[in-house]
Amino acid sequence: MRRETAGTHIVAPVASGRGEETVGGVLARLATEKPASMELVCMIDAHGRFGGAAPLGRLFQVDGAISLRDAVNPAFPKVGVEDDQEAAASLALHHGVDALPVVDRAGKLLGVMPAQALLQVLRREHVEDLHVLAGIRREATQARHAIEDPPSRRARHRLPWLFAGLAGSALATAVMAGFGETLEKTVAVAYFIPGLVYLADAIGTQSEAIAVRGLSLSRARIGHLLAGELRTGMLIGAALALVALPLMLIGFGDLRLAAAVSTSIFVAGCMASVIGIGLPWLFLRGRLDPAYGSGPIATVIQDVLSILVYFGVLRLFGV
Repeated sequence: MRRETAGTHIVAPVASGRGEETVGGVLARLATEKPASMELVCMIDAHGRFGGAAPLGRLFQVDGAISLRDAVNPAFPKVGVEDDQEAAASLALHHGVDALPVVDRAGKLLGVMPAQALLQVLRREHVEDLHVLAGIRREATQARHAIEDPPSRRARHRLPWLFAGLAGSALATAVMAGFGETLEKTVAVAYFIPGLVYLADAIGTQSEAIAVRGLSLSRARIGHLLAGELRTGMLIGAALALVALPLMLIGFGDLRLAAAVSTSIFVAGCMASVIGIGLPWLFLRGRLDPAYGSGPIATVIQDVLSILVYFGVLRLFGV
């Protein structure tokens, strides 16, 4: 897979000036030079190294007699020419800026990654993540046009992940077979399996969709993210369980069964939320696109664990 960097989006030359120049002098000079990029005015030293920047509009709001050094933000975010383009877009969003200076390893200003490039990167990465979320492998430009590809190519993109799903389905079947005695004892137990699995998948899919984009944008630690998503899953699971309990009690008249199913819904909700965040993070740590943590792989894991939890809770409640 070709790595796309901030350097592929450089616009140059850029509006720049030395720290000792006055703001008025810089603006007058730029009006004559008309550089390709005027979104930012960058401060450079005698060797061309980046020392800070300010949006052009801000310079029109300050006293023209002050030095450029006093007008720019020395901590203005910048990216390296080899930095990943999605990381650059994330940095711009995090700091609320419309363009980013691009520097080489020595800190020399090479150009600017403009607002249009940042928007294009965000859109492109979003489309790619949606493809992978649906179980379609990323394959450079072809993946972006997956819906227009020949059927053979589309099948080739999807099948690897669905084969993994098939293996997981076989595992889920084996798990069910292992609890055959429980199913024979109480047939009603089987009625709730599709609903439980669906709810776990739905909760997990919500978490996965958030994680696919959120992990690349957030700078919070994974422990904080997991704790927050676990609390969210607990709230969702508790709400669903409380609604389901009286309905099942009225419908089947079995308190132990109703309590076991409700408890399983709560546990499965907590579990699915954590998996939805944790699995994409593991892919990210493995230097893979975090979107690969979604789709068929996460669904299989959630299905198998939900069934295990369900039958474990049934035995705990003596059903």
